[in-house]
Amino acid sequence: MIKCLLLFSGGLDSILAAKILEKQKIKIIPICFQSYFFNCNLAKRSAKSLGLKLKVVDFSKEHLQIVKSPKYGRGKGMNPCLDCRLLMLKTAKQFAKLRRNKFNLLATGEVLGERPFSQNINALKLIEKEANLKGLILRPLSAKVLPETIYEKKGIVKREQLFNISGKSRKSQLSLVKKFKIKEFPQPASGCILTDSEYSKKLRELFRKVPDCNGNDCQILRKGRVFWQGKVLFIVARNEKECYELKKLGKKKDLILEPKNFPGPTVLIRSFSRKMEKNILEKARNLLLKYSKKIPKNPEINVI
Repeated sequence: MIKCLLLFSGGLDSILAAKILEKQKIKIIPICFQSYFFNCNLAKRSAKSLGLKLKVVDFSKEHLQIVKSPKYGRGKGMNPCLDCRLLMLKTAKQFAKLRRNKFNLLATGEVLGERPFSQNINALKLIEKEANLKGLILRPLSAKVLPETIYEKKGIVKREQLFNISGKSRKSQLSLVKKFKIKEFPQPASGCILTDSEYSKKLRELFRKVPDCNGNDCQILRKGRVFWQGKVLFIVARNEKECYELKKLGKKKDLILEPKNFPGPTVLIRSFSRKMEKNILEKARNLLLKYSKKIPKNPEINVI
């Protein structure tokens, strides 16, 4: 049986890529990558609905390094899409080598021109070259408008049963949804927080102030309102869930402030300096009170 390792996000394009190849009696092994900035939750749900067993690979540390210093630049936010895609393909290639069961082909759900920065023809060629996978990445949705792959030349995949979709329009994909009788599929959306403009601003400032920051530092920026004083970071939770998550992500040397006799947010203090700056606790206390309601005359605050 022909086996395909398919890069699988769980979005409509990757679902359709799986369906197209399954029609050719090819066994699909979907693989998804998770990092500090995106997860595989959607891929897990979609794979389950398709009856596929998903392989999840965590490449958080490697991914953080390319986010800090991408070779091929970024999109509108802090998203290094070309470098990220290249890392995924290199990791998938390594994964395939480590498996006892040989894969006959490597495929993705990419559509030519759907994402101008990372899916234009020059970007696709560059990625193949840098990953040392020239002619070895099959893109079933756009295969007929791309150079013929080695798999097609060898007859492993029938080119006439592949498609010629390109551009941002989703009309062709939606027609395939009907053809393959797909009942449910996710709406287009980026699952990567690096495309978010507000988070990108926070992350950019973190990189500037703390170049050697780690994954925990990046993740905690998502858990509340962010404030800085020099190299001291303050995170003010916005709801009960974030209060819990802040304490869960807290490091050993972090300070946490919580209201004792009134409802209010948890505040986390994280210093990236050897010396604690002056008035740090006072600033944290003021932030806690600022975002609290129904403050008593004598508010009591615990410092953990």
